[in-house]
Amino acid sequence: MNTEQAVERAEALSSLQRYEEARGLLARRLAEAPEDAVAWTELARCHYRLEQFDEAVAAVQEALRLAPEDVNTLLLHGHLQVRTGAGIDRAVATFREAVRVRPGSAAALATLADHLMRRVTIRSAQADGRFGPDGFRTVTDEELAAGSAEAVALADEAIRLAPEELYPYRIRRFIAGLSGDRETSEAMNRAILRIDPTDAGALSARSRRAAHTPGVRAAEAADLTADALAVAPQSASMRADLDAATYRLLRGTRWLGLFCLVFAAVGLDLWPGETPRELPLPLGQRLWDVLLLAAVWALGTLPRFRRRRRGVRLNLRSLLRRDGWARLALAQAATVTGCALLLALIPWTARDVPRTIFWIALATTLLTMWADRPAVRRAYRAGRTGAAKS
Repeated sequence: MNTEQAVERAEALSSLQRYEEARGLLARRLAEAPEDAVAWTELARCHYRLEQFDEAVAAVQEALRLAPEDVNTLLLHGHLQVRTGAGIDRAVATFREAVRVRPGSAAALATLADHLMRRVTIRSAQADGRFGPDGFRTVTDEELAAGSAEAVALADEAIRLAPEELYPYRIRRFIAGLSGDRETSEAMNRAILRIDPTDAGALSARSRRAAHTPGVRAAEAADLTADALAVAPQSASMRADLDAATYRLLRGTRWLGLFCLVFAAVGLDLWPGETPRELPLPLGQRLWDVLLLAAVWALGTLPRFRRRRRGVRLNLRSLLRRDGWARLALAQAATVTGCALLLALIPWTARDVPRTIFWIALATTLLTMWADRPAVRRAYRAGRTGAAKS
């Protein structure tokens, strides 16, 4: 088996994530031809994907000894330097060497631009104590202006050289996102979707932008996200966005419950004026009030949920199983509506007890809604995750 055949078969196995088999195939090839630099590079790539970094470094060093100016080997070496803790400065130097060897390589140019920006963000965050667990933070305009000009030029050149490749556009979008350049970021998303309409990152960004546009209701946001998720069902970020939009739908049901509660309180005349309504209310009046409460729920929920995309309806049931806050919102809406039914149905002869029920239901619901903020929910979920792990 010659080099081309071995590498093609190894790449085919790797595309199926059968890295162990690809590694074995390349090892047999190298036993026959230990001077095969391309096979050494592919073997290093298999070790890298298996997270066997020591073996990957040894293989890539052997490939560089045999072919010190091979661009693919240099790029892989730079990525290994980042993953093994050799430092981003050494990785940037390696990527610069790849660009020097082949200045017309869009992959080399885009990779260098990517890591130049990563180095800028890391250094600026370390300098002022904003270095977090993820390693990257938003930096100031001055910091970006000082370090991003070269990265922008490299990414733009990569796009010019390879206008149908996705990677340069993604790097240019990454740079624009760091600098807060929304116009360029959206232009890159459009270009990415032109090339690949199923790109998860671009679809997620587009649906998130549309969902957060002022005036877009929770139902519309859920439908937009569900449409995008149908194209890229493996996108974790869009699944999270759909959960958030679905939760907004559920939160809205509490307002329906509160409306019913206030309507029932007004019907009982809990705060009578000079001419209080006589209690108990006639049976016909009480039944009419219950009918109006049912109409409020029907008109408020059927258009809100029944007309949604199938993906939204399925996610609604899934979210209720998975998320305690979603169950709390729905249970509270049902409880407040139940209190409204009590006020409307029971033939009250005095106002003290129904007034107490009203204030308890109203206060607890409003307090929960005030506490129901994204930061509180994240802290709650993090606490549950930590407790489960311990």
